[in-house]
Amino acid sequence: MVAYIDAHYRTIPRRTSRGLAGHSMGGYGAVRIGMKRPEVFSSLYIMSACCLAANVNPRPDAMAPAEAIKTREQAEEASRGRGFGPSVNLASAAAWSPNPNNPPLYLDLPVKDGKVRPDIVAKWKANAPLEMLEQHAAGLKAYYAIAIDVGTKDNLVTANQRLHEAMTRLKIAHHYEEYDGDHTNKVGERIERSVLPFFSKNLASPANPTSPGIKD
Repeated sequence: MVAYIDAHYRTIPRRTSRGLAGHSMGGYGAVRIGMKRPEVFSSLYIMSACCLAANVNPRPDAMAPAEAIKTREQAEEASRGRGFGPSVNLASAAAWSPNPNNPPLYLDLPVKDGKVRPDIVAKWKANAPLEMLEQHAAGLKAYYAIAIDVGTKDNLVTANQRLHEAMTRLKIAHHYEEYDGDHTNKVGERIERSVLPFFSKNLASPANPTSPGIKD
């Protein structure tokens, strides 16, 4: 995708001019993609990242609504309900434990017939950034700048604190900040006041030829 964007838009096609940011699941994506692609990006901004820790003890009762869905039509109907419902577990399974031999949803849940499946739990665990961090520490140390922020009233604050503590332990340079807010009420403000200035400061750009300081 990066190559496509560079080929079709007016970008600065180099690592030092390319950053990655995301909020919530996007925060998960930023840290997950970022730790695997340090040769593509030079700066990361991780906002209220979700799914950082692995659920190694899934509750059969919590998985039961997702397990009860047997057809694509049922999955689509469930997705139209209020809140996330079983869609979170179905989407997680589609991403972390896909199974092309298990139609019609082509995924494996970590619970089947009310029993936990350790082999599927292991696949989910392998996709948790806190489990992956040590393996990819060298890649994260190659970044010019990394920032993490999360609201003090966000139910994801503890997991983000753990990410901060793990990166500190591994000596991965980063800035960590907690602000007065919940999971969503300050996102627009944070993008304007923190995320954009962060990238403005840390991404390299060519000198503006109209600047008074630039001479022919």
